[in-house]
Amino acid sequence: MSATLFGRILDGELPCHRVYEDDHVLAFLDIHPLSEGHTLVIPKERKAHLHELSDEQGAALGRVLPRIARAVLTATGATAYNVLQNNGAEAHQAVFHVHFHIIPRHGRDGLDLGWKPRPLAPPSGAALAARIADALAAPAPDAR
Repeated sequence: MSATLFGRILDGELPCHRVYEDDHVLAFLDIHPLSEGHTLVIPKERKAHLHELSDEQGAALGRVLPRIARAVLTATGATAYNVLQNNGAEAHQAVFHVHFHIIPRHGRDGLDLGWKPRPLAPPSGAALAARIADALAAPAPDAR
């Protein structure tokens, strides 16, 4: 993976407003926040997409995301928040290093998801669920 903005932060080349760090994860304030307290949580493993992370790195992120979310809520006084994570340009990923946004919400500030759901037909849903379950049962490729 080529050097990214977040890789440069991990290497100490660029400054950040750190809020949390351990052996696997770094969290810092977004420099272009959608709301006060908008925090980015990144793995130290340098992968562009969530599905490329090792299980160990995914578990490390999962362990700290709730704690960081609680701290953001406490610090900002927000009572609601979004956790957003994009994979690929079509999903609006701008920095190709896995990252989670914790975005405290204060009314209708800064984020509009434009959600447009459509119904899932039972036959196609059953077939899709079976394909996903089969993929989960298959031996996992080495994510490292």
